[in-house]
Amino acid sequence: MLCSAMTSGQLTVAVLRRKMSVTTCRRMKADFTLAILICYLSLAGVHGDSFTVLQAPQFVSFQKGDWPISGEKVPDVVALTMGFSIQEDLLWPGLQAGPLFQRPRANVLVVVRGVDSLSLPQAVASYPLENPVPFTLDSVAETVHSLFSEYTPVVLQLAPSEERLYMLGKANAVFEDLPVTLQQIRARLSQDGSVLTSLPLNSLSRNSEADLLFLSEVQVLHDITALLQRHRHLAKDFSPDLYSLELSGLDELSRLYGKDSPQYCDATAILASVLQKFGEDMYRLYGNRAVVEVVTVKTFEAPLTRKSRSILESKQISNPGSPYNLAYKYNFQYAVIFNIVLWLMIALALAVIAIAYNLWNMDPGYDSIIYRMTNQKIRMD
Repeated sequence: MLCSAMTSGQLTVAVLRRKMSVTTCRRMKADFTLAILICYLSLAGVHGDSFTVLQAPQFVSFQKGDWPISGEKVPDVVALTMGFSIQEDLLWPGLQAGPLFQRPRANVLVVVRGVDSLSLPQAVASYPLENPVPFTLDSVAETVHSLFSEYTPVVLQLAPSEERLYMLGKANAVFEDLPVTLQQIRARLSQDGSVLTSLPLNSLSRNSEADLLFLSEVQVLHDITALLQRHRHLAKDFSPDLYSLELSGLDELSRLYGKDSPQYCDATAILASVLQKFGEDMYRLYGNRAVVEVVTVKTFEAPLTRKSRSILESKQISNPGSPYNLAYKYNFQYAVIFNIVLWLMIALALAVIAIAYNLWNMDPGYDSIIYRMTNQKIRMD
């Protein structure tokens, strides 16, 4: 009886140990799976100080890799994607040379300040951003305006937090109704078609100044795509368009509530989904020929100071007597005329060389009737 009791007790202990080992293994597997999922989500997102390409046509080749890019070189990347030349060569392998006669119809750059991580899993490519100094696309905007001033290019640079608007070109009348100041944007939030009716605010409040600033920036993104949908001819003309938007609502939320607050987490999730949809809408409106980039920075290393211009003042920029030391004006047919003249001169030069070679090696006795007619011994009937 004692042996049987001991045997049953040992069996019970063994069964308990086996159950504990199975439970421990399951817990270890669950923890390992959770760790892999967290790593995957962290790799799929866009982390602070990053340059991310949301959308790009096939002929604009961005290579996937971890090549860092300096903040001061972002305008050069934008200029090269639009087919413009830059002063210095860009020694960065992330962007490869594309076709000569194809370029995107628009480039959209969105700068998000005060963000640690922004999940954009459908991005084309993402690169770390080094030396996050303040930059502007003024040089690219002046190039677009000088080359396509006779047409309707859209050049829009907007920062709702600073109430800063910079516009060029003849298409400004379309965006005159776009709310610019914080008072106008807050009034827009109470009108029909506001994003407040479609976004899950969760912990965000409609009575907080910082929350309204963030929501106003989301409203501006929505209004830009809505205006382009009503004026689709702007996205189908020959002139390229340029958009530069700076969003700092997350930065204000992180200062007020902290980065671990539910308000900041909800705003980050809302902005990620809004940016993804904004990139898809802009890409579709321009016939899958638009480049959409997102730059995320925690903070800039130096304050950005800039003189803004109003919409009424921007109409005078197309004056030929502008004091900006611009190059002479030519239209978009310059490249076509240049290639026609170039290859025609090359073809004529090759033809002259071939004719001269054949004439030099010609036998007068057999090849040319001209030399035969000049022979004195020819018989005349």
